[in-house]
Amino acid sequence: MNGRVLDGSLREQSAFANPLWQVADFVRTIRRRLRFGQLSRSPLQLLRLELRGEVVECEWMVRPGDAWDTTLRPRERERNISEQALRDAIRMRDLIFGALPEVETAVLRAFRPWAAREPPELVIAGVVTRDARYVFRVSSLVMRAKLYGFQFYLHQGALQRLQLKESQMTF
Repeated sequence: MNGRVLDGSLREQSAFANPLWQVADFVRTIRRRLRFGQLSRSPLQLLRLELRGEVVECEWMVRPGDAWDTTLRPRERERNISEQALRDAIRMRDLIFGALPEVETAVLRAFRPWAAREPPELVIAGVVTRDARYVFRVSSLVMRAKLYGFQFYLHQGALQRLQLKESQMTF
């Protein structure tokens, strides 16, 4: 009889621990696969990750420009930073749905540091879902990000502060 009680208890612990293991594996995957970007060698800085059943919320800091880009004109440098940020957002979406099979919806936010004493500014936000059938066929990075559900504002190729109302980020 003690064996049966122990088995039930272990199953309950296993059911509780399984999402924790998946989240731990996901964080390790982020560190491994997003260690370097295509346009920046800086690692991605994860700010927050919250898993609630079928919904995950994830926030990160946009990578800074690459050290080799310091000789570029400021507009070109900002374009590279913005392109890398959009690539990271799409990659984060793909990693979440690949690593966390129970998740159906992800609320994703990317922030950029603004000033030393100011809070970071939101530049990319999205409520994205697992179901995105034909997006992979779109060659434009900006259009692909929009079709996935990301919201952002580009001005001359550079990400600008995103002004969202709380109601725009509900699911």
